[in-house]
Amino acid sequence: MDKDATYEATRRAIDALLEGEDDWVAAMATVACELHHAFDHYDWTGFYRAIPGEQLVIGPYQGTHGCLRIPFSRGVCGAAARTRATQLVPDVERFEGHIACSSTTRSEIVVPVLRADGADGAAGSVLAVLDVDSNAPDAFDAVDQRHLEALCRMLGSRFG
Repeated sequence: MDKDATYEATRRAIDALLEGEDDWVAAMATVACELHHAFDHYDWTGFYRAIPGEQLVIGPYQGTHGCLRIPFSRGVCGAAARTRATQLVPDVERFEGHIACSSTTRSEIVVPVLRADGADGAAGSVLAVLDVDSNAPDAFDAVDQRHLEALCRMLGSRFG
């Protein structure tokens, strides 16, 4: 299967598994697991939950240990939370302020999960960020970004 088809199949599986689920932690754990096992280039897959004080705290994930807490002011995850925009980083060594939670990570994509608490139900405050790391350089592209952003929009509108 090509990458688009794999994302589409994985999204169908996630949607089916989350049918009727209303627990945010269960949803994050399910999403992290499904994504992590669907793609060979996903070496760490998980969520950092936004907590008061502009902090991110580790949530459900798949892979080796991650950083436990990340301020919005630091790293790729912090940048995604602070700007409320996806961070697509082909080479983490070239990202100023990158936090090396794992010394093997070479590229990363981080997508914010935004609550639907903005004006007129628009995307609002940060609920979490979805962080995916790869041990390969330049592992993520526009296909990854498009599918992960669509998934995170659904999560934010449903669980936010």
